[in-house]
Amino acid sequence: MKPMGDGTRSVRAGLPEPEQYEPTLPGPVFAAHFHLSGEPVGPYTYGRDTNPTWTHLERAIGELEAPGEPVGTTVFASGMAAVSAVLLSQVRAGDVVVLPDDGYQALPLVREQLEAYDVEVRTAPTGGDGQLEVLDGAKLLWIETPSNPGLDVCDVRRLVGAAHASGVLVAVDNTLATPLGQRPLGLGADFSVASDTKGLTGHGDILLGHVTCRDPGLTAGVRRWRKVVGAIPGPMEAWIAHRSLATLQLRIDRQCGTALKLAEALAGRTDVTGLRYPGLPSDPSYPVAVRQMRRFGSVVSFVLADKETAERFLAALQLVDDATSFGGLRSTAERRARWGGDAVPEGFIRFSVGAEDPEDLLADVERALAGSVR
Repeated sequence: MKPMGDGTRSVRAGLPEPEQYEPTLPGPVFAAHFHLSGEPVGPYTYGRDTNPTWTHLERAIGELEAPGEPVGTTVFASGMAAVSAVLLSQVRAGDVVVLPDDGYQALPLVREQLEAYDVEVRTAPTGGDGQLEVLDGAKLLWIETPSNPGLDVCDVRRLVGAAHASGVLVAVDNTLATPLGQRPLGLGADFSVASDTKGLTGHGDILLGHVTCRDPGLTAGVRRWRKVVGAIPGPMEAWIAHRSLATLQLRIDRQCGTALKLAEALAGRTDVTGLRYPGLPSDPSYPVAVRQMRRFGSVVSFVLADKETAERFLAALQLVDDATSFGGLRSTAERRARWGGDAVPEGFIRFSVGAEDPEDLLADVERALAGSVR
């Protein structure tokens, strides 16, 4: 049988077997406890452990992460809950963890917590596979590709090969790409992790994260961590996420297509520097990205002259919200340096392309850029 396409898989992912007179996607199950007599051997016993709504969503995400393969997915209350679950369930005092030094802004907070637990943390850039240089003796390698917000890309297969040869576990933060853009488990990673607050659910209305593994033992460790710390998603959030998956391919294809058009338009401007988009053939990451990514994401980054120019640009946009996060149906952009913590210039813009008509969005950007220059 011919494998299903991404659109078909997104629409059908995680749906239970049809039952007469029942909805295609059952509604959220709100329950702290379940009827339970005798020994607790059933699938649902207590609401912090399992929930039928989580089960449907976890199956759905697993089908997108590794089509046709047996994997275990665990959903969390946020992306950071998922990140923390992997790192804190796998390492112990005295272990070594390798992180990117240009990754998500909250990673330094994780580093501080790991070091407080007497875990050695080493960092290196994503670009150029820099983490290879500090891999010796590590317990776990954490990869973020494309990196946020700089959009550098590393060779996942190369890093995984080197790590596994030394007995090092590998986790890939796949938030920017989503499973339709990149499948880390297929590239050899042990953990595929994402903040589903972003592109996977795509509507900017819930916080959610997930971890997917092939190894049942690794999945068990992550699930135990979720149970211990109680970092569980609400059933309503899980149901909304599952419902949102049905449009994933439609959303991602529109967003990625427009993101490339935006990058191409910006590439011709003299008032824009530092342009990055992995799908742009002139981008330094393109040769690696094209080998391991199926779609290149919705985020474009670039630099304007200074803080004031960037602020004028953002204020002049009419179809783009000045907001943090990314991956949503509505385009957003922000001057990333306002948060501190990211090694970016004051005029650095992280632009998340939404599902607006490309012509309308590009015209809005061109007009805002023209009005921001003084």
